[in-house]
Amino acid sequence: MLKIILPAPRLIPPFNEPARDLRIQNKPLWLNQRDLLAPYVTGELELAPGAPLPVSREPMIVYRDNLYFDRHYIEAFITAARKRNRAVRAAFSLEDAAFREHALPLSTSYTPAGRLYYADLWYYPNGPTTAVEDLVIDMQAREIGYYHVPTYMATESGDLLYQVPLRAMIAIDSWVHVFIADGVFGLFARGARFEDRLGRDLAFKLRVLAKAVYEGRQLLECSELVKIGKNCVIDPTAVIHGPTTIGDNVTINAGSIIENCIIGSNVNISQDCQLMLSVVGDGTFLPFRASLFMTTIMEHGMVAQNTCLQMCVIGRNTFIGAGNTFTDYNLIPAPIRARDGHNKLTNANRPVLGCCVGHNCRLGSGIIIFPARMIESDVVIFASKDRRIIDHDVAYEDSDHHRLRDASKHPRLYPRQRGEADLKW
Repeated sequence: MLKIILPAPRLIPPFNEPARDLRIQNKPLWLNQRDLLAPYVTGELELAPGAPLPVSREPMIVYRDNLYFDRHYIEAFITAARKRNRAVRAAFSLEDAAFREHALPLSTSYTPAGRLYYADLWYYPNGPTTAVEDLVIDMQAREIGYYHVPTYMATESGDLLYQVPLRAMIAIDSWVHVFIADGVFGLFARGARFEDRLGRDLAFKLRVLAKAVYEGRQLLECSELVKIGKNCVIDPTAVIHGPTTIGDNVTINAGSIIENCIIGSNVNISQDCQLMLSVVGDGTFLPFRASLFMTTIMEHGMVAQNTCLQMCVIGRNTFIGAGNTFTDYNLIPAPIRARDGHNKLTNANRPVLGCCVGHNCRLGSGIIIFPARMIESDVVIFASKDRRIIDHDVAYEDSDHHRLRDASKHPRLYPRQRGEADLKW
């Protein structure tokens, strides 16, 4: 089967980078797509923008390169498409709770058609054709509670829920979709599939229990659920609960607590850090008492001591100073708005949501950042009496380093797309 890749050249703010180059599940999106499709394809072709599909009688799969999908979704799609033996296009129904609640908000990649929304994913058994049927793959959502607040603070109820899919696909049009892909469609989904398998596969349940008994560990701490790479140094007082994946050359120091995370390679986690439902990129350094909850940190980041990030996305090569607070909840029950695929502020359909910091940023200490705010790549924010509270998006032009004589020592590595120089944030 031939693989045809359609480019999505739009840069995703605040990273100012195409979706295909952003890390999802600690892996560049293009690499995730390549690895998952490798068992099915014999060749690939990446088209230039606007180029037509090649004329061929060979079966082909065609997709836009801003799509994140997991193994379970793509298996179901290809199996169903081959069974039909007709040209099909991936579609979602509004009855699919995971799509309706998490993938559709803030997105611009889906084509509406009544109660269906088409995604940029096609299968052609005999080459390109205009006669294409819709193929709806149910994401098999499971309603999972993840947060509880007093009823007087919640807008509708005291329980905040995610619709967690057992098989997932989402178009990355906004930084919020990175958060969803890593958390809800990634780590939450992995845990949901584990629970689902425990409930229906007695042999698997017995194997996990036997492994825990043999190792003398609690069930969630056994090696069946906690996968550790090579050359890792883990203090015996650290608590690690699975499903968790840890890369190579990782150091985890005393008193750290890790639950359902993906930890990359060459990561240093110091004393008393707490990580829950988070993705930590390769080469990241977390000094003592840093805390992450449902947060993504891309490669080579650093979060200094006593800083807590909740439901945030942090770009690569970014430093977050000590004692910063990333808020995730509006105290007055007003909808949280975030930038959509057209870079317009839109209801994020999330009652709780953190902030996003781009690539190559430097944030000083003692800053408070309001929910869903963006800090553009290459921004420097000093700790000063003039800027302690970030209540709006911060563009590169607002960076504090422009006031210094040595501003050239912090070069801009991620400029905006051409035509967006006068973008108002």
